[in-house]
Amino acid sequence: MPFTETGIPGLLIYEPRVFNDSRGYFFESYSAQTFEQHGLHLPFVQDNQARSTYGVLRGLHYQLEPYAQTKLVRVLEGKIIDVAVDIRKGSPTYGKAFSIELSAENKLQLLVPKGFAHGYSVISETAEVMYKCDNFYHKASEGGIIYNDPALNIDWGIDLADAIVSEKDIVLPTLENCTHNFVFNSNK
Repeated sequence: MPFTETGIPGLLIYEPRVFNDSRGYFFESYSAQTFEQHGLHLPFVQDNQARSTYGVLRGLHYQLEPYAQTKLVRVLEGKIIDVAVDIRKGSPTYGKAFSIELSAENKLQLLVPKGFAHGYSVISETAEVMYKCDNFYHKASEGGIIYNDPALNIDWGIDLADAIVSEKDIVLPTLENCTHNFVFNSNK
């Protein structure tokens, strides 16, 4: 089974099947057919890619409905701590943060559904991160939560005193004070 549940409804770890031999390796990083066989119909429309150095912390970000995005996150080079926070009102795991190490070596991917705030920190010298989105970027719908919200108590794998954070991200509100319009749907 290529998908592993995380304990948060809808948030899944995807582990592609990797074929190794003396030449290196091959794997399908994404196949719509594989996802659809597991009930995941995701019309990805945009790929984003970022390169960062050790200590860069990006997030926690989301886009409000109707511009919300499902993301499939993977690392092409290096290692990150990838974090998703459930912010769907009515969810049994509302406010719960999940983190996982994604790396070029382990080839794991995190499927972050709509209704989650998402971010990551770079824990290797550099990291190149790529993620697929099922909706286009819409600046007016941007939202976010401060990375060091004490209510979330996220371990980013780096010393936060040395974190490299954008001016935009450093002034984000806490979960308690953020604006979002996500509602949990138990039928999904």
